Amino acid sequence: MRELNLPLTPEDIASLQAYDQVLLTGKLYVGRDQVHSLLYERLLRSESLPIDLMGQAIYYMGPSPAPAGKVIGACGPTTSARMDPFSPLLLDHGLKVMIGKGPRSQDVVDAIRRNKAVYLQAFGGCGALYASTVKSSRILAFEHLGPEALLLLEVEKFPAIVAIDSLQGSVFTY
Repeated sequence: MRELNLPLTPEDIASLQAYDQVLLTGKLYVGRDQVHSLLYERLLRSESLPIDLMGQAIYYMGPSPAPAGKVIGACGPTTSARMDPFSPLLLDHGLKVMIGKGPRSQDVVDAIRRNKAVYLQAFGGCGALYASTVKSSRILAFEHLGPEALLLLEVEKFPAIVAIDSLQGSVFTY
């Protein structure tokens, strides 16, 4: 199990291989398909984004309401394929780490390799576990989307598995 700090360095990404287990600590953006669609549309119109994607990580998740005294509610991963239409462009604009569950399209796999990025698999059904790694949470943009707004989390020892590495490794059959 490797402990890594976010944002990952190019050297970190290059050293990761499919099936590696990692624990992530640091700043982690959160956005699902609606956030991705808005970011994508802004990029197509050459408009500025509410965040700098360069070298960053994004987690595909929509949290449940935070119980009293907690930072966040359950926050397990959502299906990554829903972000596939938008991911290649975001990767081409500097995004380096995507975290979700399930396989990705060939276009996304190609973009991961082209941009020397990585896709990490989070564990489905473990929303309470992931909530326990979140030390802070705040809305950055698109507040009108409610739980699907663009968030910034501070995480500590967030567990994941390298599903698609920056070379040719994958836990999926393509």
